[in-house]
Amino acid sequence: MNPREIYDWRKALRRRLIEARLALPADTLGAYREHIDGHLHRAFGNTVHGVVAFCWPYKNEYDVRHIAAAWRKRGLVTAMPVILRPGSPLGFREWHPGIKLEAGPLGIPYPAGSAEVIPDCVLLPMVGFDAKGYRLGYGGGYFDRTLASFGKRPLVIGLAYEILFLETIHPLPHDMQVDYVVTERGVYRRTAEGLHFG
Repeated sequence: MNPREIYDWRKALRRRLIEARLALPADTLGAYREHIDGHLHRAFGNTVHGVVAFCWPYKNEYDVRHIAAAWRKRGLVTAMPVILRPGSPLGFREWHPGIKLEAGPLGIPYPAGSAEVIPDCVLLPMVGFDAKGYRLGYGGGYFDRTLASFGKRPLVIGLAYEILFLETIHPLPHDMQVDYVVTERGVYRRTAEGLHFG
């Protein structure tokens, strides 16, 4: 496929995967969240440090707010992304309960006026993920630009459900891979050969 065909294919795929995620019942989402929380605690609870960035859950994404609250109790700083300018890398601002949120694009909240920080770890939601650790996002390219802009790249942990696995997203030169993927099944680690479970 050429790039235009890939963009069109991803657009249709993105719609299908989001519909599948939206169809998950509340009790299933709750069980998945508890499983993912547990995997994150066991695999990364003693290694993640400093500033952890996360995204407010959108359209039945894994709800990262519970793990963020637990990690704040350990002394970590939590932050959320902010669109500074259309087409530019994202910024990150500290967020914890008590910091005002405003509605951004798509109605997704972002911190208003808090300190800008640089994340040591990004907990990154994914519309889909493939066998090489590439992420299908919402199509704006913000996280790809952001990860490419870091002088020292943070640890990037992709968060998804098993139903969102793809053999390939047909990566393009600007697409960035995640370091790990965590689903309700467990933890996938990316190596030169691709994702490895366990």
